Amino acid sequence: MVNVLLSGSRVCRHFAAPLGRELRARGVDAVLSPDHGPEAADYIVLDPSGPLRDFTPYRRVRAVLSTWAGAEVFATNATLTQPLARMVDPAMTRGMTEYVVAHAMRHHIGLDAHVRGLGGEWQQVLPPLAPERPVTVLGLGEMGRAAAAALSALGFPVTGWSRTPRPLSWLAQSLSGSAGLHAALAGAQILVILLPLTPGTENLLGQTEFACLAPGARIINAARGPIIDDGALLAALESGQVGHATLDVFRQEPLPPDHPFWHHPRVTVTPHVAAETRPDSAAAVLAENIARVERGEPLLNRVDRAAGY
Repeated sequence: MVNVLLSGSRVCRHFAAPLGRELRARGVDAVLSPDHGPEAADYIVLDPSGPLRDFTPYRRVRAVLSTWAGAEVFATNATLTQPLARMVDPAMTRGMTEYVVAHAMRHHIGLDAHVRGLGGEWQQVLPPLAPERPVTVLGLGEMGRAAAAALSALGFPVTGWSRTPRPLSWLAQSLSGSAGLHAALAGAQILVILLPLTPGTENLLGQTEFACLAPGARIINAARGPIIDDGALLAALESGQVGHATLDVFRQEPLPPDHPFWHHPRVTVTPHVAAETRPDSAAAVLAENIARVERGEPLLNRVDRAAGY
């Protein structure tokens, strides 16, 4: 029998039933509860926005399993010495891919003008076809690869960039490292940001980087807000260097009502919905990791503390 501590109100409400089912399906006898104390808990399943921050008392815990894809909340937590796994869920990846493709096609075809109307004038302006629209995807992890593959399948020439080399034959270009960033941005008409937030990616995109893009480029940020310098983005929107920004993530969430992004005519705000964790599918991922540890196998998607994800 293993004791699984459910930490955070959302985890308690939405994960207890599906996680219990998935553990039983794998032959793991478990007691799931928010009340397991440090002396009893074998595993912690947590919502990183919840209250648990000090892991020092949980010496018995074999693994901490996050329900978020991002690991930045805990990657530098000195009290968390137990193995930490982030959430990599096929349903989350699909949701992200659908979000990115939808907004990329929206900007590519120019749907905003059609939805809002053309002021009573019949104006036929043909957009370029996909092969004529360069797209750059920053971040080639699970979600980045899936989104890049979907855009490539639609015919867009996709350049991918990652911290370390990730050669993918179907990309138009695959670049990496600080030396390759500006080359990856050069001439991109649509920029998709799917990077993890680490000390190396915070404020990665500012005035110099926006200047590398094609004039009027569209930006889709569904990763983390602090990757973008907000002031530099607003300046690039005002100058026209960036034509529109679709933002799903922000430095402060919920986005404060008085923030300029809410009111800017060339900014679309979505409330961090691009890749929400879905309990039924995520529970299978959590249960599989618990079952693996019980069998003496390594964790899937274990966080590299040095890399930050």
